[in-house]
Amino acid sequence: MTIGLYPYLPVRAAEVQFVIQIKDHRFIPAELVIPSGVKVSIVLDNQDDTPEEFDSHALNREKHVPPKSRVTLFIGPLDPGRYLFEGESSETRGNAALGMLIAQ
Repeated sequence: MTIGLYPYLPVRAAEVQFVIQIKDHRFIPAELVIPSGVKVSIVLDNQDDTPEEFDSHALNREKHVPPKSRVTLFIGPLDPGRYLFEGESSETRGNAALGMLIAQ
């Protein structure tokens, strides 16, 4: 099963799973809409040959993602709003990956 730009897979009754790919030091999708008021899991799928980090002060989360690997991050439930996240590892290379989580 291939997961597209807006993955929305039910995992349990109270949990929903999304996938964010890391490719060419960018998050795909760069904007991810999730339901507010629900706990979600986000699979970070790093397809690059270098490590990356998912870092968000707004979400109080930081996660190291080794090259060619997947890690899962649990978030929420969130209030409606916009939550910025970035890739700290690529920042040192001068092309920081940026993304936005939109809870609605």
